[in-house]
Amino acid sequence: MRFGYWLPVFGGWLRNVPDEGMEATWEYARRLARRSEQIGFDLTLVAELNLNDIKGPEAPSLDAWSTAAALAAVTERLELMVAVRPTFHPPALLAKQAANIDQISGGRLTLNVVSSWWAGEAKQYGVEFDQHDARYARTAEWLAVVSGMWSQPRFSFAGRFYKVEDAILEPKPVARPRPTIYAGGESDAAKQLIARDCDAYLMHGDPPERVAAKIADMRARRERLGLPPLRFGVAAYVVCADSEAAAQAEVARITDVRQSAAGYANYQDWLANTQLEQQVSLEDYSVSNRGLRAGLVGTREQIAGRIREFERAGVDLVLLQFSPQYEEMERFAAEVIPLVGEVKAGRRAAAPRGT
Repeated sequence: MRFGYWLPVFGGWLRNVPDEGMEATWEYARRLARRSEQIGFDLTLVAELNLNDIKGPEAPSLDAWSTAAALAAVTERLELMVAVRPTFHPPALLAKQAANIDQISGGRLTLNVVSSWWAGEAKQYGVEFDQHDARYARTAEWLAVVSGMWSQPRFSFAGRFYKVEDAILEPKPVARPRPTIYAGGESDAAKQLIARDCDAYLMHGDPPERVAAKIADMRARRERLGLPPLRFGVAAYVVCADSEAAAQAEVARITDVRQSAAGYANYQDWLANTQLEQQVSLEDYSVSNRGLRAGLVGTREQIAGRIREFERAGVDLVLLQFSPQYEEMERFAAEVIPLVGEVKAGRRAAAPRGT
C-alpha cells in the first residue's frame, strides 16, 4: 500500500469549518510536502481549480502547475501527481511543460487527468465548457497528443479538437515509457476512456466492498482490451482519535451542515455537471470527494484494519485528507502507517510454509 495525500491548495477540505489552520499559501505547501516525504508519505495530489471549491470562489487557492514546479525543486522523493483539465491546457504545450517539471523532479511527475465540471469557473476564465460525453471525447484526443509528444521524435495529429504538425519535444520526460496517467470517473464514458488510455484508476471514497466491485469491473474492461493491469487508488478523509466516541464526535462537528456555507453554490454546479453512480448526501458535501464514506474513522487500530481491507479489495494507493493537515499527518505517520506494516508482517509470519 502506498500513502498519498491531497495538497491543501484550497486551505482545507471541510466546507462547514471556515478556518482549519492550514492557509492556502506556498509557505504552508512547501513545509507540508517536505515533511511528508520524511515521515513516510509517497505521493501528493495537487488539485487544479482556479477558484476555491471548498471555501468559496472568493477565497484564495493555489495554482496547481506553478506549485508543482516549485515542489519539484524542493522535494527529493515525493511523487507529484498534478491534476490537469484538457479544456484548460492545449495538449502539446502541456506535454512540454510537464516534461520539463518531470526533468526537474528526476522523474517524479505524474498526471491526474480530470474532465472539467465547473461551468461557472470556465465561464469566468474564458474557457470552452463541453457537455459531459463531449469532454471525454476531447480528453481521448488530448491524451493521444500528450503521449505522442512524449514518445516520438516528431509527432503529428489531426482530430476533431486538436491538430499538431510535425512537432518536436525535447527533452523527453525521465519517466519511461511515460509519466503515469491517473484518472477517475463513474460514467461509462469515463470508464471506457480510462480502461483504454490511462495507467491507473482513482475512485471517490466508498466502503471496501463497493470499491472491490469497481476494481473488478475495471480489471475486466482492461483485460478485454489486452492491456497491462491498471493500478487503483481511493480517496479518504481520516479522523483518528484515541477512542471511537471521540472520532464520531469529530465527524458530528465537521458535518454540521449549513447550506449558507461559501462553497455550497459551486457544489451544486458539480452535481449538475457530473454523472455519479449513486446519490450524494449533505455529509458528502461537508467533506470533499466522499471522503467519509471510506470509513477511515476511529482509533489507529480501526483505521489500520480498514486500510488492510482496501488492500485486499485491490487498492494500492490511498489518497488521504486531514484537518488540520500538518498535525494530523504527523499523527497518522507515527501511529497508523507502522501499524499497517505490522499487520502485514504478522500475516506473512503466520502463513504456512510454501505459501
